Amino acid sequence: MSVSSATAAWIAIGAAVAGVAALLAALWVWRRVKRLREGQAVLLGDDRTDLVDFAVSLQARIDDLHRAVDEVAAGLVRVDRRVDESVTNTSIVRYNAYEDTGGHQSASVALLDSSRTGVVVSAIQGRDYARIYVKELDRGRSSIALSPEESEAVERAMSR
Repeated sequence: MSVSSATAAWIAIGAAVAGVAALLAALWVWRRVKRLREGQAVLLGDDRTDLVDFAVSLQARIDDLHRAVDEVAAGLVRVDRRVDESVTNTSIVRYNAYEDTGGHQSASVALLDSSRTGVVVSAIQGRDYARIYVKELDRGRSSIALSPEESEAVERAMSR
């Protein structure tokens, strides 16, 4: 009986060790499941917002931002077009149209946009008269020939 009682004791000790090992394994599994559930709560949500809803709302805000950027870009194109078509290049050339007048009383003024479209206004001063001429330019070309002073005013305006 003593051998069998020793065997029974070893079996009892083995069973106790196996029970403790099973208990430790159960605690380890419980802890892993708890971490997994916490991760799922973050991803899938608990009763508040979840990561998926946040990602969807973030994507919606990014889409709104893209639309706003597209609107701003379209607005800039319109502004660029308006600036290109506005008078941005000007120049004045003063000169003596006639030898008997002094003080450079005649002048040619070029008022052009970025594509050399606009007008050249010339005021020719004589001793007892004044004449004003207006010549239109379309992309640097005029249907009426430009005087050397008017051409100089156009070149000065476009070189700035």
